[in-house]
Amino acid sequence: MRQFATMFRQIAQHKWAWPFLEPVDVKGLGLHDYYKVIEKPMDLGTIKKKMESSEYSNVREIYADVRLVFKNAMRYNEEKEDVYVMAESLLEKFEEKWLLIMPKLVEEEKKQVDEEAEKHANKQLTMEAAQAEMARDLSNELYEIDLQLEKLRESVVQRCRKLSTQEKKGLSAALGRLSPEDLSKALKMVSESNPSFPAGAPEVELDIDVQTDVTLWRLKVFVQEALKTANKSSGGTNAQNNNNTGTGEINKNNAKRRREISDAINKASIKRAKKA
Repeated sequence: MRQFATMFRQIAQHKWAWPFLEPVDVKGLGLHDYYKVIEKPMDLGTIKKKMESSEYSNVREIYADVRLVFKNAMRYNEEKEDVYVMAESLLEKFEEKWLLIMPKLVEEEKKQVDEEAEKHANKQLTMEAAQAEMARDLSNELYEIDLQLEKLRESVVQRCRKLSTQEKKGLSAALGRLSPEDLSKALKMVSESNPSFPAGAPEVELDIDVQTDVTLWRLKVFVQEALKTANKSSGGTNAQNNNNTGTGEINKNNAKRRREISDAINKASIKRAKKA
């Protein structure tokens, strides 16, 4: 930009530059057709003012306006006229000087592009980091909410009444009707309050009477929901399973697993009764 300013000053101070320093006095010179021929009037004085007020975005915009000054003069005037000759000569000098600063200009433009790209990349990284932090904060908040909900649920369950003997028997029977998948979930609930309970063992013995009230209520609610869901979808599923030999074998294994769990629960209940 500094080199261009020097070049512009040299052109503006040339002895032939005086006709181009101010806007064309169209009215004073009686140039009635000037605006019909010239679409965009321009002069060196106007360019200087725009440069001083930083109205140009880059050097190439100034370059285009300087060329426009001389091109307008050459378009409106005849080749034999002095103004045409002066404009042509100054334009040639201007173009020569422009070629001299082009390598430096291209280098500066490339540097500016790189700086803008780096600035954009840093802005993008900052934005992504902020989004990641927001996501992390949200995840932590959700985790805290889950903990609070779990504590609230435990508090509600602890305030519930104890299950009666009849309700415990009903729960034992209901556990035996669960699907293997739901049964595994139920056993996992037991192991959560009793880590020593072998929920994943091939054979387990579940003693309903030794479970905490919280565990029993969790099992009761879970079993009710699981059986309700199973009953809703049992119609179509049973019809399909009856027509599929492979599925029938799976159902037999599932039924066997449920019987084993149910027998283990009943045995545990019988043992408790004998001890009593």
